[in-house]
Order: sequence, then C-alpha cells, then structure tokens
Amino acid sequence: MNLQELFQQAVINSKSLSEKPDNEILLKLYSLYKQATEGDTQEAGPANPFDFVAKFKHEAWAKLAGTSKEDAMQLYIDLVTKLKG
Repeated sequence: MNLQELFQQAVINSKSLSEKPDNEILLKLYSLYKQATEGDTQEAGPANPFDFVAKFKHEAWAKLAGTSKEDAMQLYIDLVTKLKG
C-alpha cells in the first residue's frame, strides 16, 4: 500500500478504537488529519471567540504549520497504530 492508502485505512481504523482517546489525543488526531488533507490552515481562528472547542482545534492545527502533508499522514498513521496497540 502507498502512503495515501495507509492513511485512508488509518482514518477508518481511528473510528473503531476500543477506547475513546482523551481530548489531547483527539486534538492531535484532528490536527494531523486537517494538516494531511488540507495543509496549513489559512484561517486566523474561529469566527466565534467563545467557541472554545473550535479555538482549541484551530490552535492544534496551526501548530503543525509547515509540516508536509506526507509527514502529517505518517504521523497520523503512527498515532492510530499506537492507539490500536
């Protein structure tokens, strides 16, 4: 399988984990997924400054700025593999 196929399989696997990951891991999965599929965020942040979930998601994604899509895919695959343990 190529990297894209492995990534797609990891996305599927992430939805069937035996335990729900904690919020920190969920943010990591979200940010890696967004970086892998969209690249660097182009937004300044959420429109509603009181939407704290959106704020944390955006901040997690923004921290990955400059990470290549391929590297983000590999990090996502590695994290899901670790979680599937």
